[in-house]
Amino acid sequence: MSTPWSTFITDFPNNTLLPDPKTYRSILSGLHYLTITRPDISYYVNWAYQKMHNPSHEDWQTLKHLLHYLKGSITLNLHLSHNSLLQLTAYSDADWASSKNDRRSTSGYLVYLGRNLISWSSKKHFIVSRSSTEAEYKVPANTAAEFIWLNSLLNEIQINPQGTPILYCDNLGATYLSVNPVFHARTKHIEINFHFICERVTAKQLQIRFLPSTHQLVDILTKPLLKSRFQ
Repeated sequence: MSTPWSTFITDFPNNTLLPDPKTYRSILSGLHYLTITRPDISYYVNWAYQKMHNPSHEDWQTLKHLLHYLKGSITLNLHLSHNSLLQLTAYSDADWASSKNDRRSTSGYLVYLGRNLISWSSKKHFIVSRSSTEAEYKVPANTAAEFIWLNSLLNEIQINPQGTPILYCDNLGATYLSVNPVFHARTKHIEINFHFICERVTAKQLQIRFLPSTHQLVDILTKPLLKSRFQ
């Protein structure tokens, strides 16, 4: 799914706070539920939520542009195929230090069951990452946790995924770190709880593979596709 709505974004000089942000928050709550079926707006809704406590007139105009985009793309939907292979694959990515205000990273992942997109996430990190490898390594860890939960859910409804789940990552440092424990001694600043992904790789419960950035599908959840004031 593409996100051409960012072409509607323009710069608004009036950055004063809204006197009554209730309408802004009400619309944003509705958009949050819409991301259940519209992953193409996940990044922008995530950004808008960061402005929820003190939205400005500029933020309000941007939110209206998002509604404009939704009105013009109401026919977009997810396509599900009943004859798809039952193998879990995922794409993970992080936009390191993308926020100009606090230099926190934005990460996201897409999980497919065969050709069917079944799970996705776009989230801003709670802490500042000191390197791109650290930022990228957190995402495969979160994606591996999603794999575990989905495997449990599928087994509960008597669906057995085929093969070992495959995770595609476009950061070589994060890929090497997941399969080579020698690198761990050089990355002590990365929190230990993220290293559980190495255990999953060692136990052959997960494969992590490098993917060139030009083929990275999850960019839709980590960065605006076109230049806009979201950057």
